[in-house]
Amino acid sequence: MNEDILLRDDIDGVARLTLNRPAQRNALSVGLMAALQDSLDAIAKDPGVKVVVIAANGPGFCAGHDLKEVRANPGQSNYEALFDQCSRLMTSIVNLPKPVIACVHGIATAAGCQLVATCDLAVAAQTARFATPGVNIGLFCSTPMVALSRNVARKHAMEMLLTGDMTDAETARSIGLVNRVVPEAELDDAVMALAQQIASKSPLTLAIGKEAFYRQLEMPLDDAYAHASEVMTRNMLAQDAEEGIDAFLEKRKPTWKGA
Repeated sequence: MNEDILLRDDIDGVARLTLNRPAQRNALSVGLMAALQDSLDAIAKDPGVKVVVIAANGPGFCAGHDLKEVRANPGQSNYEALFDQCSRLMTSIVNLPKPVIACVHGIATAAGCQLVATCDLAVAAQTARFATPGVNIGLFCSTPMVALSRNVARKHAMEMLLTGDMTDAETARSIGLVNRVVPEAELDDAVMALAQQIASKSPLTLAIGKEAFYRQLEMPLDDAYAHASEVMTRNMLAQDAEEGIDAFLEKRKPTWKGA
């Protein structure tokens, strides 16, 4: 991990990854995406991490891809490699067996908006703004569209994609792009409180549930119920489920075993 462009701090089971290219509004350069990928790969194998927070330094969360870098490296093979790298990063967040929360301030545009939409949860400052503005520069936000269209209704997604207009934080919450909106001064505390609440749950149960959630979304209804029933059965056989149920019945705090 390049610690100059990505910072990591672990606190009580929460790994906070901070994008650290403030002068570039944390644009997703090849280097920054590689650093994020390396960190997520390491976190996937780290039993000490239960929840991940993706935050950013500087005036904005993420302005998308680094267009100066893109124009400096033209050609089909370079473009294919760039978008393949970005797609792998985004799917890694979805496939990570731990919840990921976006902590958003300032702007989150293009691939930055995609990053927010890809995270499992998102908390935004009241001053945050979101956009998929590629259409304004002749480059439709096709890869951001994948995550955006899986979070908000079609007409809201299409309006963002076709106009490129900025969407304020409250509107982003109302259309399902973010979960919560808080005063900017309270953003970090609000995100950490949510992360710690989730981190107190069984990590095995979180991993089972996250995987099942995304898998069933792509299934027809009958197949989704069949898959969910199989997952519930497997989950019920786990020690953590037995411990959780017993703790509930005995009115005590559960002790998770991760099995």
